[in-house]
Amino acid sequence: MSKVTNILVCGVGGQGVMTATEILAEAAISLGFDVKKTEVAGMSQRGGVVTSHLRFGSEVLSPQILPGEADLLIGFESAEALRWGHMLRPGGVALVNSGRIVPPVVNIGLFDYPEQPVAQMRALGLRVHDFDATALAVQLGNIRLGNTVMLGASSDWLPFPAEVLRDAVLARFGSRKPKLVDVNREAFEAGRRAVAGETLAA
Repeated sequence: MSKVTNILVCGVGGQGVMTATEILAEAAISLGFDVKKTEVAGMSQRGGVVTSHLRFGSEVLSPQILPGEADLLIGFESAEALRWGHMLRPGGVALVNSGRIVPPVVNIGLFDYPEQPVAQMRALGLRVHDFDATALAVQLGNIRLGNTVMLGASSDWLPFPAEVLRDAVLARFGSRKPKLVDVNREAFEAGRRAVAGETLAA
């Protein structure tokens, strides 16, 4: 990755996009990086679109990621990942939840949902790794674990050890309810396994 790491996280309200970005930021801060982030939430509590920009490095002047500069696109929802695919730099990577969550703007007829968003991303020449994070979360007993699954999937694509992000996840959720530690650890590792072997060295 470049000297400043640029991560764009996108999805719909209720998926934990903002929480995931905060945890990524906390992990980077714990290592002494300069961190900047910004969020755009449209009706986030009602399933509207949500995007978060996160930048960290030795010195970061602006939180805004420009088109063509994102090292990593973390798509909690595949149609949103397609919509923000232009933000990836050449050689950047998109990690995409293939579980379909249709936002209200589609249900009320303002937009059409793409038939095969991941296939369309690949047709654009984007490097995409997709997996059903929603199904993995449900298998673990709580659909809200989807954000931890996505974080686990992203952990081997970061410029620091996966354990740093894992510890940030467990610190965040364990501080609220200690019993959440084990299930979030399982969700994190499930995400890592979902993209096992598909790291930057690949």
